[in-house]
Amino acid sequence: MLMGEIDLWRLFDIIGTLAFAVSGTLVGLSRRMDIFGISVLALATAVGGGMVRDLLVGLTPPMALRDTTNFLLSVGVALFTSFLYQWTELHHMQRRRLLTIFNVSDTIGLAAFTITGALTGVRFGGADSYVLPILLAATTAVGGGMIRDVLAKRMPVVLYAEVYAAASLVGAFVFCALGGTLGIEAVSWLAFLLVLLIRFAAIHWNWSLYHPRPPKRHHEDEEEESLQ
Repeated sequence: MLMGEIDLWRLFDIIGTLAFAVSGTLVGLSRRMDIFGISVLALATAVGGGMVRDLLVGLTPPMALRDTTNFLLSVGVALFTSFLYQWTELHHMQRRRLLTIFNVSDTIGLAAFTITGALTGVRFGGADSYVLPILLAATTAVGGGMIRDVLAKRMPVVLYAEVYAAASLVGAFVFCALGGTLGIEAVSWLAFLLVLLIRFAAIHWNWSLYHPRPPKRHHEDEEEESLQ
């Protein structure tokens, strides 16, 4: 990477780390974990996807293990957010408001890590490559959240939520398609904003991918009604 690309990558990496650390912390708080468990979830969410990305391209040890910045940021966010939760009105917030904070932080992390993954893919796959940047973008964007949810014994958000991984894939595709025309910096911000827009729109309007379901029969409808 050129110096400007490295600085851009680092900027999005920090944005994603902070945002995903918040979402991991909120999941830990919702599961009533102690501060160690909360910190583990914050770390897993913030660095998990990036570590998988680095292993896929042969970067060993992963960058998260060579630079302690992300670890310190993640633990700092976990401690700070936990303090706010206990000593302010945050713990009195309605579940809907906490869910909104989670969705905002998780979406920002998704968008930021889509860009770091795509930039890494361009570095190793070349400027004309599509497969590697898109693969690494999606892996970086959703990997940490999947690890977080497995540790918290939740179904991973990526498997059921409103358009999630698809937003990252679209952003990464636009990054690859327009990178040569707009330049790396411009297309990075464009793809970042596009992922944000798609994900927030999906949450607001409850967009989701196709869910195949067997056709209902009359007696099944009656059983469902009796349980409501």
